[in-house]
Amino acid sequence: MKETYNFEEIEKKWQKIWEERGVFEVEEDPNRPKFYCLEMYPYPSGRIHMGHVRNYSIGDVIARFKKMKGFNVLHPIGWDALGMPAENAAIKRGIHPKKWTLDNIDYMRAQLKKLGFSYAWSREVNSCLPEYYRWNQWIFLKMYEKGLAYRKMSWVNWCPQCRTVLANEQVIAGRCWRCDSEVTQKKMEQWFLKITAYAEELLSGHAQLSKWPEHVLQMQRNWIGKSTGALVNFEVPDLKKTIEVFTTRVDTIYGATFLVLSVEHPLAAELISGHPEKGKIQEWVARTIAEARLKREIKDEEKVGYDTGVKALNPFTGELIPIWLANYVLMDYGTGAVMAVPAHDQRDYEFAVKYQLPKRQVIAPASSEIKPEEGKAFESHGVLINSGPFSGLASEEAMARMAAYAEEKGFGRQSVTYRLRDWGISRQRYWGTPIPIIYCEKCGTVPVPDEQLPVEIPYEAEFTGEEGSPLEKVPYFVNTTCPKCGGPARRETDTMDTFVDSSWYFFRYCSPKDDRRPFGPEQAKYWMPVDLYIGGVEHAILHLIYSRFFTKYLRDLGFTDVDEPFPHYLAQGMVTKDGSAMSKSRGNVVDPDEMIKTYGADALRIFILFASPPEKEFAWSDEGLEGCFRFIQRIWGLFEGNYDLFDGGVNLAQEKEDESCCLRVLKKIHQTIRKVTEDVEVRFHLNTAISALMELVNTLRKEKDVLRQSQKGRQVMRQALESLALMLSPFAPHVAEELWEKTGHKSLVAETPWPEYDPELASEDLVTIVVQVNGKLRDKFEVPVDTDDEILKKMALELPRIKEILAGKDPKKIVCV
Repeated sequence: MKETYNFEEIEKKWQKIWEERGVFEVEEDPNRPKFYCLEMYPYPSGRIHMGHVRNYSIGDVIARFKKMKGFNVLHPIGWDALGMPAENAAIKRGIHPKKWTLDNIDYMRAQLKKLGFSYAWSREVNSCLPEYYRWNQWIFLKMYEKGLAYRKMSWVNWCPQCRTVLANEQVIAGRCWRCDSEVTQKKMEQWFLKITAYAEELLSGHAQLSKWPEHVLQMQRNWIGKSTGALVNFEVPDLKKTIEVFTTRVDTIYGATFLVLSVEHPLAAELISGHPEKGKIQEWVARTIAEARLKREIKDEEKVGYDTGVKALNPFTGELIPIWLANYVLMDYGTGAVMAVPAHDQRDYEFAVKYQLPKRQVIAPASSEIKPEEGKAFESHGVLINSGPFSGLASEEAMARMAAYAEEKGFGRQSVTYRLRDWGISRQRYWGTPIPIIYCEKCGTVPVPDEQLPVEIPYEAEFTGEEGSPLEKVPYFVNTTCPKCGGPARRETDTMDTFVDSSWYFFRYCSPKDDRRPFGPEQAKYWMPVDLYIGGVEHAILHLIYSRFFTKYLRDLGFTDVDEPFPHYLAQGMVTKDGSAMSKSRGNVVDPDEMIKTYGADALRIFILFASPPEKEFAWSDEGLEGCFRFIQRIWGLFEGNYDLFDGGVNLAQEKEDESCCLRVLKKIHQTIRKVTEDVEVRFHLNTAISALMELVNTLRKEKDVLRQSQKGRQVMRQALESLALMLSPFAPHVAEELWEKTGHKSLVAETPWPEYDPELASEDLVTIVVQVNGKLRDKFEVPVDTDDEILKKMALELPRIKEILAGKDPKKIVCV
């Protein structure tokens, strides 16, 4: 009697066996090559979604494959468990953030286990527990000792909805990254981490990241924003002050007809102090400052400014030029002051046109073939004109000479600046790591001693949704004793940006139970760096830059010798349905639990890996999932009809050996092993690996009756089924284990070596295709023997010789013989 494919029973059975035997738990083993596979750990929002399933399924295939290839595989999971949603739940539902978070973790952990992921659960980390965030505090204090953590008054990005500060990286097109509210500016005392100290390393480190998507590296380059140029001092005679200007185009300085300062510039208030419209300008300054900085960066945003009535001296020309304040100059780029050259900078051009300011051309095109656009600034390099002794020089040479001249004369020098700004980590929220600082009237700012860590998040707090940190309203937390003098003192009530938690969690997995250090350097030396890191491209700037910064700092602290934490980063595409990203607001969410209940975890895993390459967008389809479920059923049926091959139960009256069939299937087996191996190990084309398995299954179903007719054929079929079970296991591990067991194997598939292929048998049979045009032989090429006619036509038309003969014309007729 045939046994039906009962996926619910099978999946529970093998999940229990894996857990009980600790199959995926690991320790350091210097005698084996290691492989550290990591997916970005999730925020415990309540339930996993299809984006999680896709991310973690990709990682699980690689981790299982590497284990079968003999690697000592670390594949951990944990929880990015601090943050705003927990507080919002407390406000809306009256549930304490800790209970809400821990309950969600319990539920999501059970969901992940249902999917059969090969996690080392003993290494699970949870960033909301004191044993984890104590090390956030420890790392912060080490940075404080080195001057890399500091506090200052600063204009910050403020989200009125979340009622907290946002880092520049958390403002997307002028809006909050989390709630999409419009961000404003607010002046506050804030704690910063000096990420700018590592700006150059963050750029140069890209040389080690050849296995990152180029667009992600470019996003980071743009964010760090390195500019090479010159610093030039413009004297302000009326104020007896100097304005320092950074420019990347010092070759255009003879065309500077005015200066423009940011409204936040330290001299702004003094410059307008005697202005007849001082009150009006001050109101405009206040409104401009309140705008999100990124809104002011947008090129098409209206440029507004005021002439301060004060002039500055251009040190190259000796000319006095007006000083303006304008909204398009930002204080956090360069020096907050720019020399405006309307003839050669488009923003300056538009501003000059609006306010009828003079334009002076000082760069001419290097070639007569280059024609400047009418009504546009000529921004290209060229040859200097109207530039005194520097006229006639090419821009590149002029820039070097003019910077040297400025340095020689004492009013400037060559300089490098970065768009990147220090990371503001202060958050006015409850559910985050308390910043371990105490304020004492006698001793000033005092770091919490190591022995008093962790400074725990107090359980008692009121969640009203009002502005200000809930920690401010917890007297026993705020009021404390100064560690230096023993006198009364107050704790810092801001908490850390939760991106601090995720900036080093991958190190913690190396020794998650260490209670003396954030992680053991010995264990990190073995496991780090992460060999494959998988996560969404939305983290290209925030998490990935911060993690690289922390890694370099921990290296300098002597905890690791790793420069880059993730040499290979795979950015998986998002999951969509009906043409849009899945979201509750759009009503197009598909619940993984429901799909597992209906089709099983293995079918869901195969479908989510098969429908598109990992890095591409994945469009959900119920029909596609049903098709993958049927594929597993076909495999189940194929094994059901051939279990007797494994127990010697076949007894034929007459042997009918078909040598060509045996060879054909044997070659298909080895070609499939090679294809799947290379697709997983080299190309990460998991979808085509599954397609290759489907082709093998179709071949076996077609040839099985012929193969069963001879001893050799039966051996080939047994080999085919064993190889199929092994290759299927990274994608659909539960059914693979069940089939492996049913064919008499005592070992686990997960612990069985990956099948090897014979290069000779795995080679494709090639045939030479000749290409004739009008009956004459013109070219030839080789292809696998079973190449489709349409592919042959396309390949023939792409041959250079054929393209030349056709000269862009379409052939009237193409015949494949």
